[in-house]
Amino acid sequence: MSGGLVALLDDVAALARIAAASVDDVAAGAAKAGAKAAGVVIDDAAVTPQYVSGADPSRELPMIKKIFWGSLRNKLLIILPALLLISAFIPGAIPFILMLGGTYLCYEGAEKVWHKIRKDHSDEKAPAVERGPEAEAKVIKGAITTDFILSCEIMVISMNEVAGDSLWARAVILVVVALVITVLVYGAVALIVKMDDVGLHLAAKDSARSQRFGELLVKGMPSVLAAITLIGTVAMLWVGGHIMLQGAHDLGWHAPYDLVHVLEAPFVGIPVVGGFLAWLVNTLCSAILGLAWGLLVMAIVHPLLKVLPFGKKKGEHEEGDVRAAIAGYRPTKRNDGPSS
Repeated sequence: MSGGLVALLDDVAALARIAAASVDDVAAGAAKAGAKAAGVVIDDAAVTPQYVSGADPSRELPMIKKIFWGSLRNKLLIILPALLLISAFIPGAIPFILMLGGTYLCYEGAEKVWHKIRKDHSDEKAPAVERGPEAEAKVIKGAITTDFILSCEIMVISMNEVAGDSLWARAVILVVVALVITVLVYGAVALIVKMDDVGLHLAAKDSARSQRFGELLVKGMPSVLAAITLIGTVAMLWVGGHIMLQGAHDLGWHAPYDLVHVLEAPFVGIPVVGGFLAWLVNTLCSAILGLAWGLLVMAIVHPLLKVLPFGKKKGEHEEGDVRAAIAGYRPTKRNDGPSS
């Protein structure tokens, strides 16, 4: 009897060890997959605040909450099942889907760079959130639609990183990635859009130190958002360029991939900082390639948008243009505190 109990406890302990190892594997897989999607995640966090710019302060967090749930539905109920089916039945399509997403990233990043160089701020003239529940619902729908594109990129990049795992492991890892990334992105967005409220609240206090810090928060938010935009643009070009570089190599065109490794090779042997410098060279080359590919796609796409019936009409604002407008985002002035 006691022997059977000991054996049972041994089995339970073994199962616990297996479960713990599985949890570790999932955590490691999710971290690896999420890290590769970092560029899109930053861009996602930079995009969303524009959707609630100009909204009534009491509606900002409810709007972000609705966009959050819409983003989660996009990832878990639409994108995840589709990717699992594709990976199970036509896994050969994943590299091409990944390169399509990489092309989109390069295009978006190159477009932002192009507008910045030309000092074209036409995209920033789009009105902020209009008043009324119908307008709010329209803005939320547009935000969720744009998020769908970004979520596709995040999930495809993540899927590619765990393509060698079993189907169930991939499913669990992608669920974890979807949950963690969505919480992080929209938690950061909520913090960003309410930061000016925090600043105004502190500025209204009696303490001179609180007032100074509050004014610093209000005045500093445009710079913070501009920095996020810059980092997001660079990250998009880097990630998109790296996807195209690796994809071309996997499809048999080895020259660009080999050239990058030749350029980074002299730095590898440098003590302490060699690995970082080699990564920096690889990242810079990927970003340059991403910019070049994005500009080429722009040269093809922009003329087509002018002649195709679904192209943007004069004076019409596309949902995707909001992504370029984030650099012009400014916290909405409130009437419940002192002006800065």
